[in-house]
Amino acid sequence: MKTYNVVGIGNAIVDVFSQADDSFLELMGIEKGIMQLVEKKRGELLYAAMRNRVQAPGGSVANTLAGLGNLGLTTAFIGRVHDDALGKFYAQSMAENGTDFVNAPVPGGELPTSRSMIFVSPDGERSMNTYLGISSELGPDDVSDHVAGRAEILFLEGYLYDKPKGKQAFERAAKLCQQNGGKAGIALSDPFCVDRHRDDFRRLVRDLDYVIGNEHEWCSLYQTDLSAALEKAAADSGCVVCTRSGHDVILQMGEDQAIVPVRRVVPVDATGAGDQFAAGFLYGLATGQSLATAGRMGCVAAAEVISHYGARPETDLKELFRKEGLI
Repeated sequence: MKTYNVVGIGNAIVDVFSQADDSFLELMGIEKGIMQLVEKKRGELLYAAMRNRVQAPGGSVANTLAGLGNLGLTTAFIGRVHDDALGKFYAQSMAENGTDFVNAPVPGGELPTSRSMIFVSPDGERSMNTYLGISSELGPDDVSDHVAGRAEILFLEGYLYDKPKGKQAFERAAKLCQQNGGKAGIALSDPFCVDRHRDDFRRLVRDLDYVIGNEHEWCSLYQTDLSAALEKAAADSGCVVCTRSGHDVILQMGEDQAIVPVRRVVPVDATGAGDQFAAGFLYGLATGQSLATAGRMGCVAAAEVISHYGARPETDLKELFRKEGLI
């Protein structure tokens, strides 16, 4: 018996938004328009400087699960938060949005709940300062047999591979899922993350049922051009998905290949495009769709999320799929 259609494992990060003009960014030494990691002391300073904060549960895999919940699938999230105000908010918000947050907030300890402090300029630019906190301490003990082992599909976040315990958590979760007949896969997350863990990622690709990455991540993984990289990837993994900004999406499973055209739109906010592409693709995978249809579902979901501010869908994705003749 499967309890969940999709279980995700990744960083549990609270997104905290605040309006800020350029003079404030300059005063605080915040580099405009990029994401940078900050240490605890810097994170506390920036958090205290935020005015009229608006917060939302975030993190790449958590955003994907929100999209899958929008599509009506049963979901759970394996993550780690502290038993502080932000951690309790995160766990409660995930539950209210229909995703089981399966690990209780952790009492004690020195690391607070992870947060990304996002300063929004009048011109719409977002300057993100992320303190990873307790989420980066996720380990194998956080992975329950009754969650990963009862997932039809397991979705892993590549960023967690930066810590040895995160690596162990991935491997335990994937093994539990696959041993019980489920499919396990990963989003490569970032070309720099791939650079840091190339050998481990190559081994992981061979062990997984699907892998999602963009063209830069695939080229980094195999240290070659995109065509050769995807050829090697297809030989290694069950299903390979390659997204390319503004270009066709390439999906391949064995000899079966699909090229999905992308409808170009001017983004209001590109945040979450990759997360929602993953949601659409995984919905197609979970419901037995063809590669081409799953890819088109991913593109429709991504187009929806970049049409407004925020990393999660605001429209009924199933209705959009119906309008496109996908269901």
